[in-house]
Amino acid sequence: MNNVLRLITVLVLAYSAGAGQLSPPNASGVTMGHLHYTVKDVESNRKFWIALGGKPVRFGSAVVLKFPDTLVFLTQGEANAGTEGSVVNHVAFRVESLAKLNAQGFKVEYNRDYPGVGSVFSPEGERIELFDATATNLTFTADDGRDDPVARRHNRNISVPIIAHHIHLYVPQGDEQGAKAWYSETFGGLPGKRWRYDAVDFPGINFNFSSSPQALAPIKGRRLDHIGLEVTNLEAFCKKLVARGVKLDVPFTKQPSGLATAFLTDPWGTYIELTEGLSRLN
Repeated sequence: MNNVLRLITVLVLAYSAGAGQLSPPNASGVTMGHLHYTVKDVESNRKFWIALGGKPVRFGSAVVLKFPDTLVFLTQGEANAGTEGSVVNHVAFRVESLAKLNAQGFKVEYNRDYPGVGSVFSPEGERIELFDATATNLTFTADDGRDDPVARRHNRNISVPIIAHHIHLYVPQGDEQGAKAWYSETFGGLPGKRWRYDAVDFPGINFNFSSSPQALAPIKGRRLDHIGLEVTNLEAFCKKLVARGVKLDVPFTKQPSGLATAFLTDPWGTYIELTEGLSRLN
């Protein structure tokens, strides 16, 4: 009977990933939520994300594309700069095949140093890093050596055409360990290494940390305006953050739509929206 239950669980998880659902939260109630871009031309960017594998969903007047493990929001506006050059250097997805995307009309810029790694660019020049099945620099190892059932996804092939993988932050030299500890302690992530990078793993996303010779610009106002994390029982979670000394830029708020939100900025300039309710878009 246990084997049958395990099989059912695997099938349900596989179906959920294929349907574009957010991952179940970790023990702290946190999972990957969304990426929120400010773009000049919403329609051309919407078509780009759809061609990449996103599925349009309705959420009020917002333009939203859903992928396994994340949602992409597009808002019309004038960003003050692209994402690269800010503390968040890029976001990355895993795909089945870079060659297949290339054949579909994407101009894939291959990384000559690392097989299976490439990038595509949005209509407004936003770089999206991609890894296919031949990449050798995807694996994650927990610092304490545990075989975590959620983080294990990094060490096996994907079963969907595209899925979210990581967000790569560049922090001042010497701050990598501090950033790793902050994300792990603040949101309950699993600290470890993604290939050679200090990293923290959450359901649906891996945060990677590299060093920069100097502090970089915060992301608010840039092409990727903010990152979203979905949180269970957000109001109580926010109270715990404040008790720990974390400053909220925008306090817990219940929107008319029923969505609950709060905003904060990490110590390096990453603007983060905390939400409760986006999981119902799945």
